[in-house]
Amino acid sequence: MQLSHTRPVASARFDDPNLVSCAGLVPMAALAQQCGLVGLADEHLSVPTDKGSNAGAKVSCLVAGMITGADSIDDMALLRHGAMGTVFDRLYAPSTLGSFLREFAFGHVRQLDAVAARVLARLHEHTPVLAGIDGAVCVDLDDTLVEVHGYAKQGSGYGYSGLRGLNALIATVTTAHAAPVIIGQRLRKGSCGSPRGAARMIADTLAAVRRLRSPVATAKPLLRADSAFYGYPSVTAAIRGGADVSVTVRLDPKVKAAIAAIDDEAWIPIEYTDAIYDESSGRWISRAEVAEIAFTAFSSKKASQQVPGRLVVRRIPDLNPTGGGQATLFDVWRFHAFFTTTDLDTVTADKTHRGHAVIEQVHADLKSSALAHLPSGRFSANAAWLVLAVMAFNLTRAAATLTGPRLAKARTATIRRTLITVPARIASSARRLTLHLPRGWPWEAAWNTLFDRMFRRNQPLIA
Repeated sequence: MQLSHTRPVASARFDDPNLVSCAGLVPMAALAQQCGLVGLADEHLSVPTDKGSNAGAKVSCLVAGMITGADSIDDMALLRHGAMGTVFDRLYAPSTLGSFLREFAFGHVRQLDAVAARVLARLHEHTPVLAGIDGAVCVDLDDTLVEVHGYAKQGSGYGYSGLRGLNALIATVTTAHAAPVIIGQRLRKGSCGSPRGAARMIADTLAAVRRLRSPVATAKPLLRADSAFYGYPSVTAAIRGGADVSVTVRLDPKVKAAIAAIDDEAWIPIEYTDAIYDESSGRWISRAEVAEIAFTAFSSKKASQQVPGRLVVRRIPDLNPTGGGQATLFDVWRFHAFFTTTDLDTVTADKTHRGHAVIEQVHADLKSSALAHLPSGRFSANAAWLVLAVMAFNLTRAAATLTGPRLAKARTATIRRTLITVPARIASSARRLTLHLPRGWPWEAAWNTLFDRMFRRNQPLIA
């Protein structure tokens, strides 16, 4: 591509009052309105002083800015260009929104958590964002460090990655038919250990899952987590919440002894990197193998606190053996073990557990959007920012599911590029606005589907 020679560009002016750069906010705002975002925030938030007034409108502004890609307070100015003031009401200045966030205390963040939970429930009612929630459900728990710079951020510290930041604990729910959505979130100080507060988060998340499911749902949710969350409080919180667990374990002496006790004939080749399926034998030819053995977690505790289950182990050859002399079992193989209480067969349990990695994609999505920065020096303001980012993520995901299967599992950046940041010119006639979008937009069909679903156009008549 190169510039035209027949019609060269001669000048550029920012002088058109009828343009908007993100026409996709129109159906997104309609979806948020359908879910009652403004009303829920007004009902549940009690932020003090005049800066906390009109909480619903300010929350909706912050969420809308994040949907368009804002990752700082100053970026909220994106909502106040061109014809945005004609299409939308009550667009607040970035300084007003920043003052609103700085008035938050911990209790107000918990109130915002309640708003986020209710918005997700209403998204479930109006969209297929949680399709299949009554069937097999996986709840994934993991934390991530959001890097910050300087010493002005309250609660910042050096976390497990060696970077200075704040720690965000995230819980997602995934079904067989839907991409993950965030069902729980908590911001913690940067130097805290991963399992801190995890038991409370697990209990709250499983309670939220129960509220989202219908009374006929019988399948147990499955909690998946890595070894940082393998502990008595987290595992028992999941079991008390009516869930099975699938949690990676550390290779401590007890686990190594259990692995060494597995019979050589028990190992089963699995589909893995570089695996080949042998049609004649009906088996995978693979370097990766899995096996299981009965295992009781927390056996050092009293009998009533012990948790029976299985240890499922995956092994691959260690291509970089250490030490000299005669190689031991743990020099020849690399082992990855997890504790589970499910009744899935060994291969399926291993494949299901590996699906826990999907939460890393959610972390990446958040960090490529609103969580690229934590904009305030105040911890509670940043905690509120995290909850708002989660609402923006879930709204974006829900809107994409209304357009069909192609975008239902797309990344947030893809949805934003195809559905949200679409330029448009507005025209007014008979006190109604018409959006004129670019001809030949590659995702025109998906955008029109979303718009029609939100504004009830071209809907079949029901007798």
